[in-house]
Amino acid sequence: MSIVYCLIMAGGSGSRLWPVSREMFPKQMFKLDNGDYTLFQKTFLNVATFIDDKNIIPVTNIKHVSSIKEQLKTLQDKFCRKRSYTVLSEPIGKNTAPCISLGVKYIKEMNNNNINSPIIICVPSDQMITDRIQFSDILSKGIKLAQEGYIVAFGTKTEKINPNLGYMKIRKNQKVSDIEPLAQKVFKFLEKPDNKEKLKELTGKFYMNSGIYMFSASTYFEELKKYSPEIDKLLENNIVTSNIPSLPLNVYDKMENISIDYAVMEKTKKLVCIPLNSIWKDVGSWKVIYDVSNKDENGNCFIGNTLDIDSSNTFVYSTSKLTATMGLKDAFVVETEDAVLVSDSKNINDIKKIYKKLNGKNSSKKVIHKTVYRPWGYYTVMENGNGFLTKCITVNPKAKLSVQKHHYRSEHWIILEGDAVVLKGEELINLKSGESIDIDVEEIHSLQNPGNEQLVVFEIQQGDILDENDIVRLEDIYGRV
Repeated sequence: MSIVYCLIMAGGSGSRLWPVSREMFPKQMFKLDNGDYTLFQKTFLNVATFIDDKNIIPVTNIKHVSSIKEQLKTLQDKFCRKRSYTVLSEPIGKNTAPCISLGVKYIKEMNNNNINSPIIICVPSDQMITDRIQFSDILSKGIKLAQEGYIVAFGTKTEKINPNLGYMKIRKNQKVSDIEPLAQKVFKFLEKPDNKEKLKELTGKFYMNSGIYMFSASTYFEELKKYSPEIDKLLENNIVTSNIPSLPLNVYDKMENISIDYAVMEKTKKLVCIPLNSIWKDVGSWKVIYDVSNKDENGNCFIGNTLDIDSSNTFVYSTSKLTATMGLKDAFVVETEDAVLVSDSKNINDIKKIYKKLNGKNSSKKVIHKTVYRPWGYYTVMENGNGFLTKCITVNPKAKLSVQKHHYRSEHWIILEGDAVVLKGEELINLKSGESIDIDVEEIHSLQNPGNEQLVVFEIQQGDILDENDIVRLEDIYGRV
């Protein structure tokens, strides 16, 4: 029997869910409902119903690796698992074809002594599956097809076309039906049909593409070599292992920035479709979040710190401040620490227009939140002025910041809660609540929480350049050096 693996694609920016989703902390990292898990964690748990969780491999951008590992750690803690999961990293964002190719390359090399080519499921991390057991059953129907050399796409029947997604026209094929009665041959694949000519081609029977694929590693590389030989050639001369979970930047940067749909799926003759029925939702907009969420008797959905009087058919999502609304109709309100989105329901799917405008003077609102998560905890930017910046830093129990220095800024730390061990030059200094310390420009330093409770530190930075890029890491227990 072939071994089954899953690649979870977790590197997108999720611009249509701004202001919650940002480049440095995209939508899959968040809880977008009143549940216990983020989109990424839900995806992991969905797949773990079907295959052994040790065979689930996230692939993400290098800047998201620490966040993904932290989310995996939360799952380990909840289920008392002591496993160490492999996380593959893209040195630069290059869309889904290079991302999937990196993952398949890793899995193939792990199984080079296996007679049977491993079967691989590719699942985006920003989707919603409403029934895990049914999802597991549907995935199982693709195994035999993948073993027989087909690429299986999982689709959903739809009457309404979303130009942000792909579509498959299907027809019955006896050879395919003999392997799996629910499967049908794809004879036309259209990715993002955003013009009239393409839309005309979708008359008749078609399925919306979920972006979930299944194939054998050998079939994938056969088709990649045929239709995207440049990517295949770049992979050929490099190795990907648990110790080297990526490709060199100078190699990866040469890859074409292209989705797997354009690179392979629109061209391959081996594509078949299995229906996902109604258990799949593309979480690509606030409208979809509203549609799949529980609502009150007036059609409202309130998530987070909210208060409302007399609104109807309204969605309010608050991450920090109390967000109070009155008499709204068909409205969307999304609050974060540093940005608020207000829209009527007709325009809510056009958020990308705002996202594009943020390339100007407010570009930071596109990239990061005021609160930034790190493997050791998180920090919140309090004030940012001319020559100074203040932060509130929270360090998790037993966690430690990297040993580092700064070329352009000095820092002053005040311990607000907990006990701290500070490395200052070659000296280790113990500090308690109410005590403080100065860190000079170019001085080697680190901050550690030796206790079992959170350590909270108020930081004042002073200098001409106050930028996260002004961190020279010398040692790091999270592998960021």
